[in-house]
Amino acid sequence: MSLIPSFFGGRRNNTFDLWDPFQDFPFAGGALSVPGETASFANTRIDWKETPEAHVFKADLPGVKKEEVKVEVEEGRTLQISGDRWVEKEEKNDKWHRVERSSGKFMRRFRLPENVKVDEVKAAMENGVLTVTVPKAEVKKPDVKAIDISG
Repeated sequence: MSLIPSFFGGRRNNTFDLWDPFQDFPFAGGALSVPGETASFANTRIDWKETPEAHVFKADLPGVKKEEVKVEVEEGRTLQISGDRWVEKEEKNDKWHRVERSSGKFMRRFRLPENVKVDEVKAAMENGVLTVTVPKAEVKKPDVKAIDISG
């Protein structure tokens, strides 16, 4: 017996499964129309930190090759990280007990602040972690001119 009933039709096989209230909702149109794509679209975890020198983005992309990832700067200051995760091929004799890894397309967008050098963005992939570094522009200190006071 499950602690949380399935209000939307589907039956869960394991009492200890977490209830997903959106599992059986049909998403209309766009990239979210295929249920399998919903998870990968939303589950791409990205950290964004700001250092004195740059904005650094780190994305966990296990099993994704660097050729399957695109890093782009759109419309001047929008950083877009996108790509594909592919499903493992099914063999006819295989019996799956659980499928939790997501597959399909993923995309995340971030509006960058004005103080960045978008033409110097760098990206590197190591051990399934994508690191995108966006250097900051030097903040110019205003020139101060001393004015002599007469009189």
